[in-house]
Amino acid sequence: MAKTMRAVQVPRAGGPLELVDRDIPEPQPGWVRVKVDACGVCHSDSLIKEGLWPGIQYPRVPGHEVIGVVDLVGERVKPWKRGQRVGVGWHGGNCGYCDHCRRGEFFACEVALLTTGISFDGGYAEYMVAPAEALARVPDELSAIDGAPLMCAGVTTFNALRNSGARGGDVVAVLGIGGLGHLGVQFAAKMGFKTVAIARGKDKEAFAKQLGAHHYIDSRASDPAAELNKLGGASVVIATVTNADAMTAVLGGLAPNGVLMVIGAAGPLSVDPILLLSGCRSVKGWYSGTSIDSQDTLNFSTLNAVHSMNEVFPLERAAEAYDRMMSGKARFRVVLQIGSKA
Repeated sequence: MAKTMRAVQVPRAGGPLELVDRDIPEPQPGWVRVKVDACGVCHSDSLIKEGLWPGIQYPRVPGHEVIGVVDLVGERVKPWKRGQRVGVGWHGGNCGYCDHCRRGEFFACEVALLTTGISFDGGYAEYMVAPAEALARVPDELSAIDGAPLMCAGVTTFNALRNSGARGGDVVAVLGIGGLGHLGVQFAAKMGFKTVAIARGKDKEAFAKQLGAHHYIDSRASDPAAELNKLGGASVVIATVTNADAMTAVLGGLAPNGVLMVIGAAGPLSVDPILLLSGCRSVKGWYSGTSIDSQDTLNFSTLNAVHSMNEVFPLERAAEAYDRMMSGKARFRVVLQIGSKA
């Protein structure tokens, strides 16, 4: 076996993505080595690229939407074995010692949470190592390229929906049908919700309905809150956009006890407290999930034919792939094809 691998790293905060040769890493006890087949390029990778996350040790290899195969198992690792297909997502494990971990609050402190591509090197490489608890089992029927975006974009939308409190038949709206939203519409429809897609422009209606939306609201042509109220009000609106004004515009369309679930990072959000008080409405954030949540997302997607729509680049074009993702022009996710089994 070769002793070196190709990897794409960020040498310093604000530095370029550079293709380098590195030693293939060895797993420490409790960790495994993964031969990477595919890795999604996510907007959160900009945190590493631009140095926006405190305490990053450079150089750092980004990438937290990883699908690959267990290549080597460290000491004291059960039940993972060499050759198993696995995914590694944003949640890269947890310390297991503090009170947050004991209560299952893995996102409550930086010590408790290990973050793939930030706390340790991620999947823009031919090999990576990760804690055993970070691994999700990948269905055999799911290709690496199709599965990679589900490890962050997928689990975020799926997990937000299934924890939203909505029940089958409820009106659930998905604000935005881009990289997150095109998955959110599919998940909502497959979960049995009366699914409403909200986006700008009449030209997106046919695509939204192709994804499974029962209704489409063109936010340029009409007031989205008023249109939601015509449908009886939304029990849940999943906000995947990065525009705070667009989120504010749908708040009035929430039914009593309805919730706006924010999963798209935006600027300050203006909320009318009277609107919240008068209908017991709420605004809630949701962020990714644990490895078990990722595994559930992969299984649900495979069983229900939920598909990420991807633009695929080879590893050596990672910088181009990143720029394509950041431009907002990708349709709809960007994935690096790294291994031969992608």
